Amino acid sequence: MGFFEKIKAGLTRTKENIGHSFDQLFAGELNDDFYDELEETLILGDMGVETTMKAVEELRRRVKAEKIKDMEGARACLRQVLTDMLQVGEPALKLDTAPSVALFIGVNGVGKTTTIGKLSARMKGEGRRVLMAAADTFRAAAADQLEIWSERSGVELVRQYEGADPAAVVFDALSAAKARSADVVLIDTAGRLHNKVGLMNELKKIKEVMKKVLPEAPDEVMLVLDGSTGQNAFEQAKQFSAVTNIRSEERRVG
Repeated sequence: MGFFEKIKAGLTRTKENIGHSFDQLFAGELNDDFYDELEETLILGDMGVETTMKAVEELRRRVKAEKIKDMEGARACLRQVLTDMLQVGEPALKLDTAPSVALFIGVNGVGKTTTIGKLSARMKGEGRRVLMAAADTFRAAAADQLEIWSERSGVELVRQYEGADPAAVVFDALSAAKARSADVVLIDTAGRLHNKVGLMNELKKIKEVMKKVLPEAPDEVMLVLDGSTGQNAFEQAKQFSAVTNIRSEERRVG
C-alpha cells in the first residue's frame, strides 16, 4: 500500500470509529453518563475542549427546555446545536469595488486553486468580468492547472514563468485588471506552512505590492482550510491573520 493510500485508509478508519462511537452512544440512555461520554467522543473527534463544553451544555439546556426524552430527539437536537454554532455571520463575499481583489492563502493541498476555479465560473455566470492571477510560481505546473480552470470558466489569466516572483505576478495582474476594466481578481498563491517565516514574509510582500496598484486591496483574504485539520486550523488562522489580516467572519463557498 502506497503512502497516500495509507493516509486515506487511516482517515477512513478514524471516520468510521467516530461514527461507530456515536451510534453506540445514542443507543444508550439519556442521563448524566450520556453527556459525559458525549464530551469524550467530541473531544476525541478533535472538536476542541471549549467548543465541546459549550455544545454539550447547550444540548443539556435544550433537552430540558424542549422536554426531550428519547435518544433520537437528543441526536437531532445535537445536530441543530452544532449547526447553530457554525452560523457566525453573513457569508457573502465583500467584492463591491471595481476591480475587487480576493487573495487565496493556505497550506499545501487544501484546494485553493480548485476553489478559485469554482468561484470564477460562478462569478462569470453572474455576469462579472473575472481575472485570475497565477501567483503560485513555486509548485510545478500550478499555473498550468489554473490555466485549465480559466479555460473551463472562460475567464482571463495572468501568469509568468515557473519560479518567477509571485509579487511581480500580482502586480501585473492588478495592472491588467485596471486596464481591462475587470470586476474581480482572484489571486492564487503557493501553499505555505504557517510556521515558516520566510514563506510568510513572501505573503506579506505580495500584500504590500498589490497596494501599490490598488491601495484598498485586498478586499477579501480567503484562508482555505482542510476540513479534517481539526484544532490545527486555529493555529493556521492565527498565523496567516498576523500577515494578511483575515477578517473574523467565516467565509464559505458552496
